[in-house]
Amino acid sequence: MARMHARRRGSSGSKRVYRDSPPEWVDMNPEEVEKKILELYEEGYEPSMIGMILRDRYGIPSVKQVTGKKILQILREKSEVGMPEDLKSLIMKAIRLRQHINQHKKDYHNKRGLQLIEAKIWRLSNYYKEKGVLPAGWKYDPEKLRIALTR
Repeated sequence: MARMHARRRGSSGSKRVYRDSPPEWVDMNPEEVEKKILELYEEGYEPSMIGMILRDRYGIPSVKQVTGKKILQILREKSEVGMPEDLKSLIMKAIRLRQHINQHKKDYHNKRGLQLIEAKIWRLSNYYKEKGVLPAGWKYDPEKLRIALTR
């Protein structure tokens, strides 16, 4: 399948094999892993970063192998999860690019890049509205979101 805004194709990769039980070198039980996930989320880490920290520091190859649930499922059960991580990163990218364009008015290539990023934001926000992750009245307003996300 081709990329969204380019004519290139993606690269295929191997699939991760999940076992029924966690590997023998994992010392933490499922309750400790869930507690550590909540602790890292309270420190301000995003779910993808939490997975990398658990892998690198604690030797947990997959949270799903140990607990039977994904990181985001655990966070949704135990605490209030804000905006989805992929949408948030696209919005931050658009905010940084908008600041760049305000300084460099003639940068037409990045103006086009901003249009493509915002198209992805609108498409992704419509998906999340349909799934009920975002409220139905949520709108992408760069100025309001810049103030809200940079706090």
